[in-house]
Amino acid sequence: MITWSAAVMACAAWSQAQAEWPGFLGPDGASKALHADAPLDWSEDKGVLWTVPIHGRGWSSPVNDGARIWLTTATEDGTRLSALCLDASTGEALFDETLFEVADPQFAHRFNSYASPTPLLDGDRIYITFGSPGTTCLDTRTFERIWTRTELECDHFRGAGSSPILHHGLLILHYDGADHQYVNAFDARTGDTVWQTDRSVDFQDLTPEGKPRADGDFRKGYATPTVTQHGGRDILISPGSKACYFYDAMTGEELGRHEDHSAHSVTGRPLAGHGLAYSVTGFSKGHLLALNMSKLLDGDQDALAWSVRRNVPNKPSPILHQGLIFMIDDGGIASAIDAVSGDTIWNERVGGNYSASPLLIGDRLYFFSEEGKTTITRAGREYEVLAENELGDGFMGTPAVIGDDLILRSRSALYRISATP
Repeated sequence: MITWSAAVMACAAWSQAQAEWPGFLGPDGASKALHADAPLDWSEDKGVLWTVPIHGRGWSSPVNDGARIWLTTATEDGTRLSALCLDASTGEALFDETLFEVADPQFAHRFNSYASPTPLLDGDRIYITFGSPGTTCLDTRTFERIWTRTELECDHFRGAGSSPILHHGLLILHYDGADHQYVNAFDARTGDTVWQTDRSVDFQDLTPEGKPRADGDFRKGYATPTVTQHGGRDILISPGSKACYFYDAMTGEELGRHEDHSAHSVTGRPLAGHGLAYSVTGFSKGHLLALNMSKLLDGDQDALAWSVRRNVPNKPSPILHQGLIFMIDDGGIASAIDAVSGDTIWNERVGGNYSASPLLIGDRLYFFSEEGKTTITRAGREYEVLAENELGDGFMGTPAVIGDDLILRSRSALYRISATP
C-alpha cells in the first residue's frame, strides 16, 4: 500500500524530472515538453514571474535542472566569454564569471555571437563550450572547474554554433571550421579525448562552373548531432558541411554518409524516426532530406527516401511528432510535412524572421521570432493559431521549459513566463 507521504514524494520527484531542460532543445534534443502546460498569453506586464537583464551578447539557449538556470554570454568583441547561473524561482544571480579571455577572437557574423553553443547539464556537472576558444566542465554546487580544454583547433570562420551532447559518458562536439572539420568525443569525467574522427568528404571539388568550393562557407557547419538506435547500434547522426554522416557513437567509426553539395553552413539538428534520418542541409539551396538508415548503413547509394525544398529553415531546427515534421523557415513560413511520404500537409505564413527553433509543448507549437513575437498554433494536421504575444527585443536563442513555465532569452534579458501569478 502506498502511503500519502510516499505518493507526495513520488509526485515531487516526477515533477522535478519533468522540469529538467538539460541541453540544446531539451531532453533528447527533441524540442518537446509533452507533459507541460505552458501559458498561452503574456506581455511585459502580464504573466512575467521575473525579468533579469543579461550583460553582453549571446544566442545560447538557457538550460535548467528545475532549481537553477544556466546560460552563457560574451562581450560584443568576443574577448571575454562568461557563464551565468540564476536561481530559477527569483532570477537572482548565483554565479556570473568570465571563463575564458581571448586576446585575438575570430570573426563572428552579425547573425551569430561569441556565445552561441548551448551548455549541457548532467547532475552536479555542467559542460560549457565556446568552440575552439575553450570547453570546460564545472561543478554545479561549488562552481569550481573540473577540467578544461583550450587546445583544439578550429577556425569557425563566422563563429561557433554547435552544442555538445552526452552519450554513455562521452561528451560529443562538432568542430566544423574553415581549416579543420572533425568530431571530438571527450571523456565526460576527465576531459580527455576518447575518439576523434575527421570528416571524410572531399572539400576540394569544383562547382558545375569549374570553380573551387573549398572556401570557408562550404567547409564550416553549426549543427548539433543526435544519437539514435538502429540495428542494435548507437548511431550518431552528424550533419557536417556537404554531407550528413553516420558514426558509431561509442567509437567514432564512420558507418556511412550522404553527400549533398547544394547548400552550406548546416545548422539544424537532425531527427530520427520511422526508419529514417531527417536532416536539413543549410543555407543557399537548403532542403530537408529523409534518408533510409538501413540502406545507408548497408552502403546503398540510393538511400534518399524523399526531400523537400520549399520553405526549409536555414537556422531553426525541425520537430518530429506523431508522424509529422513541423518547421518554420527563417522568413516566417511554417510547414507540416508527412514524415513518411514527404508530402506537405500545410504551409502557412506566420510572419516575422526566425533564428530560434520552435518548441512543442503539450499539443501546441510555439514559434519565437527575432522581433519578439511568439505565435502559438495547434500541433496537428490542420493549421490553427491559438495566440500571439509580444515581449522583449527579439529572440535569437531557443527558449527552455521549466515545469509549466517558459524561460525566454531575448537579445538583452531573461524572462520566466508563468501561468501562475
